[in-house]
Amino acid sequence: MRSSNPVFSRRGFSRDNGGYAQFDAQHQQAGAATNPYATNPYATDPATGAPQAAPRTNAMTMDDVVSRTAMTLGTVVLTAVLAWVLLPVDPENLGTSYGIGIGAALVAFVLAMVQSFKRKAVPALILGYAAFEGVFLGVISAATSTYLGPGVVIQAVMGTMCVFASVLFAYKMGWIRVTRRFYGFVMAAALGFILLMAANLLFSVFGGGDGLGFRSGGLGLLFGALGVILGACFLALDFKQVEDGVAYGAPREEAWLAAFGLTMTLVWIYMEMLRIFQILSGDD
Repeated sequence: MRSSNPVFSRRGFSRDNGGYAQFDAQHQQAGAATNPYATNPYATDPATGAPQAAPRTNAMTMDDVVSRTAMTLGTVVLTAVLAWVLLPVDPENLGTSYGIGIGAALVAFVLAMVQSFKRKAVPALILGYAAFEGVFLGVISAATSTYLGPGVVIQAVMGTMCVFASVLFAYKMGWIRVTRRFYGFVMAAALGFILLMAANLLFSVFGGGDGLGFRSGGLGLLFGALGVILGACFLALDFKQVEDGVAYGAPREEAWLAAFGLTMTLVWIYMEMLRIFQILSGDD
């Protein structure tokens, strides 16, 4: 299955033709039959030439996902702090800071797209993405903190953590069930959201002002809340992909894909939270 992530391109662990494999009792047999990691495609029976089962000794575990995610998010936080401390945000140098931040965001986007089209996880690309994304977040957060007060950034961080914890709890309790219909709805909603934001950006660049008004005032709060809800849905899809990967016995290196996806989703949620608290603080 293709990505559940906002960039629409990260490869998922569940690659059967029907989408997410169902691991409840009613679908266990079908799920096992479509497990892409059940056999080693390079191991064949000498007599028949058919693929034979091969024990996997390097299967991905939840600990692998946690450790890779910690490394990736840690890189984002470290570079964000360094950017906050080292890059000036005073009025005389604000343009330079924003230029560096936008440049870092573009590099992060390119690295993310390159990784998305790779068949295998490349840790250097993922950590590079995290580093440049952190620079961008550090510049934006420092500017926000300087002109709106440090409380805005703290609120956005706390809000992101609360969304993550809430979705994880709801997912583990079974209150959120990730199905093919859920996946399709989230992807369609995300596509529409991104197209609207792109249109708003184009109108603001060429028409001046706030564009279509989707990122300021009452509409800004509404679309910010929708962005957070979409981010929460992406978290649920990410958790499902991790669960499927562990259940399938995905190779250990694919834990980097889980870290990559979770990091992008958390960045998405943080940016939407930051926008909401900016509007609430009166910076339209």
